[in-house]
Formats: sequence, C-alpha cells, structure tokens
Amino acid sequence: MLDSLEKMLAKGVDNALLRFGLGKGYLDLGDNARAAEHFTRCVAFDPKYSAAWKLLGKAHLGLADRAGARHAWEQGLEAARSHGDKQAEKEMSVFLKKLDRQAQ
Repeated sequence: MLDSLEKMLAKGVDNALLRFGLGKGYLDLGDNARAAEHFTRCVAFDPKYSAAWKLLGKAHLGLADRAGARHAWEQGLEAARSHGDKQAEKEMSVFLKKLDRQAQ
C-alpha cells in the first residue's frame, strides 16, 4: 500500500487524505519520523482533521517529543470539538491526561 501511495505523491498528487494514508502506514511500521512528516503535511492541508492530529501526537510521542505530542493533541482537541467528533476528543483528552501524569 505504501508503495502505491508514494508513487501517487511522486506523480504530484498531494492532499490531506494521501498524506494521512502515508502517515498511518509509516506509523504502523514504527517509522515515527516519516509518519510525523506526513501527518504534519496532512494537517497543513486540513487543520480540522482530528484523526491526523491524534496520530501526529502518537508519532511525536514515539520520537520522545512530549512537547510535540502535547501540541498536536491540543490542536486535535480544538479540531474535534469544532466538528463534534466526540470519540477523538475523548481519546486525545485521555492522552493529554497521561502525559500530565507522566510529567509529575
């Protein structure tokens, strides 16, 4: 799947959905740095893409970038609230609470 998405990107196709797919694929492979790059581009295309913010936070956390994770999840909370995406809002709230507990 990643190969076909990378080929689309190389051909000049570039949009939020493609970047989300690439980010998710790399995140699943454990390549947090590449995942974060694609999720960052994804939310640049669509700042209201709460699922992308959620996974961007996970990618940052996988890179031991707690501040980056916090920022992504805070932005994701705003996006989720503006769209009424209660599930994403709940998940990112839990992730932020875990970060707070770990910081203590």
